[in-house]
Formats: sequence, C-alpha cells, structure tokens
Amino acid sequence: MLRIFLVDDNAMARALIRESLQQHSEWVVVGEAGNGRQALAKFPDHRPQLTVMDFLMPEMNGLEAARQLTERNPDALILMVTTDPSSQLEEEAKQAGIKGLCAKDEMQSLVSAIDTVIQGGTYFSENVAA
Repeated sequence: MLRIFLVDDNAMARALIRESLQQHSEWVVVGEAGNGRQALAKFPDHRPQLTVMDFLMPEMNGLEAARQLTERNPDALILMVTTDPSSQLEEEAKQAGIKGLCAKDEMQSLVSAIDTVIQGGTYFSENVAA
C-alpha cells in the first residue's frame, strides 16, 4: 500500500485529488492538511511515503513547507501540484527537494507523476510556462 498525504488549502481540490487517488487499490490517503504549517505538524503522525502538496497556500506555501519537510525527513517524497506552473517554480521546487511538479489542470497526469516519483524518478510537467 502506498501511503499518501494530501496538502491543499482548498477542500474541494483535496477531495478531487483524493477521489482520483482512490481509483488505485494500492494507494491510500493517510492524512490531509490545509496549509504548510499543518503539513509539518501532521506529517510525523501519518508517516506517508508520498506527499502531494499544493504550491499556493496561506500561512506557509508549498515550497517552504517542502524545504522544511525534506530538511527534517531527507527521504520524504514530495509531488507539488499548482494552478500556475512555471520554469522558475520548477527550479525552486527542485531546490526545495520536491521530486515532481504537476499542473492542477492536468490531473490525468497525476497518476504518471506519482508512479515516476515513487520509482525514484522525477516528474516535471511538460506544459511549463517560461
């Protein structure tokens, strides 16, 4: 079972992602958080193998949360989702230890992104704006 932790300030977005992930019998959502601070607090309790995290969130954005998570948990696998992917965000995500970046409007690619990341690869959306 792949243990997944969802982090997004939009409850509807979390529900849509959760629904998409639950189509896979080998994947289970073990916890959710609404911002980066909550993610940092809840992460140790859930011990996920993969964290799917939004970029834009109140209190602490996904980049800062990812930086802190990977400092505390170097083996943490983080896949970022965003409504506005860019080459700058992609570079910042890589520097923060994020293993993949997926556009929210390409949620069909989320499955491929997760498969790639959990197999040790990296996944960065091909439709990134310059």
